[in-house]
Amino acid sequence: MVIYLKIAIESIKQALSALATNKLRTFLSLLGILIGIFSIIAVMSAVDSLEDNIKNGFSELGSDVIYIDKMPWNEDPNQNYWKYMKRPDPKISDYEIITEKSKLADFANFCIFNGGKTIKYKNNSISDAFIMGSTYEYIKLGTANIEQGRYFTQLEYDRGTNVIVLGAKIARGLFDNRSPIGEKVKFMGQQFRVIGVLEEEGENMFNFINLDEVLWISYQTAKKYINVSNSRMVGEMLSVKANDGVDMDELKGEVTGLLRAHRRLRPMEESDFAVNELSMLEQVIGPVFDMLNIVGVFIGIFALIVGMFSVANIMFVSVKERTNIIGIKKALGATKPIIISEFLIESIILCTIGGTMGIVLVALVMRALNELTPLSFSLSWVNIIIGVACSVVVGIIAGVIPAMQASNLDPVEAIRQ
Repeated sequence: MVIYLKIAIESIKQALSALATNKLRTFLSLLGILIGIFSIIAVMSAVDSLEDNIKNGFSELGSDVIYIDKMPWNEDPNQNYWKYMKRPDPKISDYEIITEKSKLADFANFCIFNGGKTIKYKNNSISDAFIMGSTYEYIKLGTANIEQGRYFTQLEYDRGTNVIVLGAKIARGLFDNRSPIGEKVKFMGQQFRVIGVLEEEGENMFNFINLDEVLWISYQTAKKYINVSNSRMVGEMLSVKANDGVDMDELKGEVTGLLRAHRRLRPMEESDFAVNELSMLEQVIGPVFDMLNIVGVFIGIFALIVGMFSVANIMFVSVKERTNIIGIKKALGATKPIIISEFLIESIILCTIGGTMGIVLVALVMRALNELTPLSFSLSWVNIIIGVACSVVVGIIAGVIPAMQASNLDPVEAIRQ
């Protein structure tokens, strides 16, 4: 054990000496390893980060929530576009029937969306804001957190009181750093009292609902000023949250039965709605990210092959330069495994240095992307370990033939050279 520890230390010294003696040659040889590890880990990290960003956007939907829509989420929207466009949009009556009759649902929620509105406060105004008019249950979804103020009360909801919760970006644009709670804002020709401000979500292109720019009012208030029955003017969203412990397939079956009965569909008639859940979206995007990872790995492998031959060339040169030293070691009793270990460790060290440089470069690129884009990029420990492991494997493959050549040298012939 002590012998192999000494061999490892000596091999590390020789690897560092090779770097110090022939800096340019060694760097150019390790460039292939650097590019290969960078290609593999950069693509894997970018794909993982994009997947995390999308899933964080999906988290707004909720994993125990189903959504009633005209078309299924796991199908190409262009495949049967006109078929789905002929279907009726979800309506408040669908929400009411589920709320009244469902035994497996914790609650149902219905929202309408209407964009292109201008909101004013004194001399400040913001255009192109969008209205979300929701039923009282929306806050229970847990996708919107109120940072200042409060949510509207059941009485305010029932009466359709002109109260409003503002998105963080809207509140900041109208009131700067002052508290808007209790102030009056004006839009749609009406005055609304601000009762709350939402917690800022930040920029994420995968957020399905940009709550930072929302004007959130109750559905009862919205229908006083917006034609909520006109699907060309508003968008709709009907969601149903499962009770604790309820199987999602059972909930989907129950909701499907309730809606078919409510819409008076015959037994053999196809449903004119789709029941969707978060897992369907994940099934769609999963293969896409798998393919991107495969592409990145293939690009990296070709670069690593080039780097592997470069490192092997360094090791052959190293064997040639140290032939007489190898002969002396063998003459003094060094066995083949000891000689092989010496050169393999040196090759692994060189490849690990190149791989580490590639990983550091990935970390710098991820940091730059965080500064330049609204997305969140990160380099995980799993990908770092994969990068180091790839470097070690390439080092073993690149060093094994030169190491075998060194171990097979005749001591007498080697000393003479």
